[in-house]
Amino acid sequence: MQLRGKVAVITGAAGGIGSALARRFAAAGAAGIVLSDVDHEAAGRIAEEIGAEGGKAVAIAADVSDEAQVAELVAASTAAFGPIDLFCSNAGIATGVGLDAKPQDWARSWSINVVAHAHAAKAVLPSMLERGSGYLLQTVSAAGLLSCAGDAPYSATKHAALGLAEWLSMTYGSAGIKVSVLCPMGVRTNMLMPGVAAGNASALAVASSGPILEPAEVADIVVAGLDAERFLILPHPEVGKMYAHKAADPDRWLAGMQRAYGEHPKAEAAS
Repeated sequence: MQLRGKVAVITGAAGGIGSALARRFAAAGAAGIVLSDVDHEAAGRIAEEIGAEGGKAVAIAADVSDEAQVAELVAASTAAFGPIDLFCSNAGIATGVGLDAKPQDWARSWSINVVAHAHAAKAVLPSMLERGSGYLLQTVSAAGLLSCAGDAPYSATKHAALGLAEWLSMTYGSAGIKVSVLCPMGVRTNMLMPGVAAGNASALAVASSGPILEPAEVADIVVAGLDAERFLILPHPEVGKMYAHKAADPDRWLAGMQRAYGEHPKAEAAS
């Protein structure tokens, strides 16, 4: 997909990868960009910045875990700029905990990291299918292909998000719907860096797995991936090699993960 003249909606757009995507899409000549986030004020500032530089952008608040709010987001975006060509389900959360995660941690992770993608697809696909074209970009993380040491809800839900994206591609690809998953490792965002500074095991594991990229670098790679219409968009190329090794010999891969990140699950489960 060439972004020039297209309408894009981005969730989780108040900072990090989401705001970098908005700025990059504007530079590529998008006809309209909707920045959505629960932090409406921050998303609004970025939309204003894009507007000041000659782009067309608006901010629309939405909680992606709420199906009704996502449907309203799609309706408001269409009213602002016309039919949506690209919907970027970018919002996500991490917990940084293992089996000591509370039930609400699991529920919130599931609703935002997985079901929000389904809400978006349900809301935006009817118009795309009617036109015979459309694109879904879903931020999944390398955790969806590999795992995430120290964060059980994140790892499990990101695997589920990958499965949903595969299902969407096989179900609607023949009808003209393209699907890509963005699977970076470490990116310099507020999701990762505070955890690194605090010595969180999950954040440190991510930071030690490869280079920490800037959000703008990721956005450049996303644009190239959309242009090539690749299902897997991998800002860290080594993730592809790790994924291939995992598939070729899961036992060997798990043994390596145990050596690198193994903890004491009995102690954790008893805490």
